[in-house]
Amino acid sequence: MVTVFELHCPEGHFGFMVANNSELEKRLWGAADDLRANSKLRASEYSVPVLGLIFLRFADYKFAQAEAELAGQVTRRRRIDKTDYQARGVMYLPDIARYHYLLSLTEGDTIGKAINDAMKAIEEENEDLRGVLPKQYNRFGNDLLVSLLKTFNFSLNGLEGDIFGQIYEYFLGNFAMSEGQKGGEFFTPTSIVKLIVEIIEPYHGRIYDPACGSGGMFVQSAAFVQRHSGNTTEISIYGQERVTGNVRLAKMNLAVHGLSGDIREGNTYYEDIHRSEGKFDFVMANPPFNVDKVDKGKLKDDPRFPFGKPSVDNANYLWIQLFYSALNAGGRAGFVMANSASDARHSELEIRRQLIEARAVDVMVTIGSNFFYTVTLPCTLWFLDKGKRGTQRENSVLFIDARSIYRQIDRAHRDFAPEQLEFLANIARLYRGETPETVDGSQGLLNEHFPDGIYRDVPGLCKVATIDEIAAQGYSLNPGRYVGVAAREGMDDFDFKQRMEEIHETLELLNAEAHELEERIAYNMRQLLNGD
Repeated sequence: MVTVFELHCPEGHFGFMVANNSELEKRLWGAADDLRANSKLRASEYSVPVLGLIFLRFADYKFAQAEAELAGQVTRRRRIDKTDYQARGVMYLPDIARYHYLLSLTEGDTIGKAINDAMKAIEEENEDLRGVLPKQYNRFGNDLLVSLLKTFNFSLNGLEGDIFGQIYEYFLGNFAMSEGQKGGEFFTPTSIVKLIVEIIEPYHGRIYDPACGSGGMFVQSAAFVQRHSGNTTEISIYGQERVTGNVRLAKMNLAVHGLSGDIREGNTYYEDIHRSEGKFDFVMANPPFNVDKVDKGKLKDDPRFPFGKPSVDNANYLWIQLFYSALNAGGRAGFVMANSASDARHSELEIRRQLIEARAVDVMVTIGSNFFYTVTLPCTLWFLDKGKRGTQRENSVLFIDARSIYRQIDRAHRDFAPEQLEFLANIARLYRGETPETVDGSQGLLNEHFPDGIYRDVPGLCKVATIDEIAAQGYSLNPGRYVGVAAREGMDDFDFKQRMEEIHETLELLNAEAHELEERIAYNMRQLLNGD
């Protein structure tokens, strides 16, 4: 989908630049964005209707394929019905929901009402989508809707793979960018999700995301399974999401990719809808960072917080325990977390100590800045593994510093090139004694950094630290404390931009600690003034 070339950069730097994105995706996005330009709607108002039309076009394409296959089975005694389509994993479409029917409507028809009726008809025939699909198309003029219907009626000749899924994901990312901070509620950048999936390796079993947004973790898990075994029936999907609109996006996203799952609406802090404790093989999530004002009084005696509740007004360590407690005895978790959580003090440090001494923390990966559409700061990926007890990894943690590994998309955004993502996942595979994968071109990077084909510590890139070493560092899980820096031959190799990002990250950590101290002082003052 993209063309890449290596930038000239200091030794040890893995930067790449994107030359171009998919022309098809760009063309479709440009046409769909007319909704905003011509209707004066906000991104939050036009994103779902556009995604709904992509969904409708995809559903019709899959239905037409199944229809052609089933045509040969019709006899005087054998009639094709809805169950035949459902047996093929295809949504049944009534005539009024067929794409060619909508395209045949004239300017004298009310196109918006017709699309609304099509969505209602699909929901009536497909129970999993009841109340999910958008039905606000009567807000838009006929000309605009006809234009969009024609735009999404593109030729599929020469296109391979899950083209509709790719388009849906591309649109989600663009809408996330358009919505600013709010976009982070429903979309996690694809390369971050893929890296989480590649490291926890969800080959089969129950997968849970208690902050599932638009369901990207599930989609990439299914893609991982398809690449390795081809049988997505070996995974079961469970999600929970607080925002109603996001629940609908997730269900549509699963349907676009031919998946089904149990996605429910609820506030995960207070509602454990899936009765998650000890239930899941895999947990993946990108929870909201540094949330305050969670009512801890409602969490009393909740078994999902085995290490206690933090005294600070910050939910990071509530989320971390939610992920940990949902795992079964051999379960793995991968999630995004604010960098400040790796070194947080006081009650959060105590929770982190217990988590480390429980031998649950397996891999920590620092990601550089500008990977997210909604925040520019770097983040850390945490990986837990309850199954590491009894293995050679029981008393160690792998730390990876990936801040200098990225591909520059544009001036403000980065991601991982396929070979970079595969390389990072291969470091974890080597650490676990697994065979690395090289289908995406990471062999050169492996040869450079692991020439013997076995794991070794690489200064500035990765380090395996023992529990004792981590304890000596105050139970910090910040990879920068362990990995160190790559050797430099001279000042010619000094990367000013990278160094400024490192300083910015350190400042972020210090600010977080200062904020925590302010809260602690304020709390102690209240206790003194109240005579407690």
